[in-house]
Amino acid sequence: MGVVVALLLNFGEAQGQNDQNGKGQPRQGGGGRQGGFDPAQFKQRMLERYRERLEIIDDAEWKAVQPLIQGVLDARGSLGRRRRGGSGSGRNGGQAPPAEAGGRGVTGRTNAAADELQKAIEARLPASEMKAALSKYIEYRKVKKLDLEKAQEALRAVLTSRQEAIAMLSGLL
Repeated sequence: MGVVVALLLNFGEAQGQNDQNGKGQPRQGGGGRQGGFDPAQFKQRMLERYRERLEIIDDAEWKAVQPLIQGVLDARGSLGRRRRGGSGSGRNGGQAPPAEAGGRGVTGRTNAAADELQKAIEARLPASEMKAALSKYIEYRKVKKLDLEKAQEALRAVLTSRQEAIAMLSGLL
């Protein structure tokens, strides 16, 4: 009987530890959003990781570099890549592909060219209309790639050689 009581007490303590974030504080539920995902917190943590990787200690330096990193991330996000299979196929059980696939992204922006191309595919439009939608999407991507290159060059201009190498390996450049 004593063993059972000891096990139950240990179980209760373990549960209490699981409900805390390792610092004796209750875990946050992700900002109150369903599923525990808060895009703003995600972006903030990502930027903080880049700050650590780039070894930026000085706040003034970070204030200069952070908007440039954010610009690169925003430009990369606006490329509007689509997952293979489009909506209605693949591992996602027939649901529409995730936001970066052309619909609304974390930023809330839409990619009309990608949406138009997806509709053309789903509607099985004739070749001429499909080519027109594809051309529009390709042109959109070219413009967005140029925007990304400009953002990357602006970031590269303020980084040291060491930071540039780290940024390259981190996928920023």
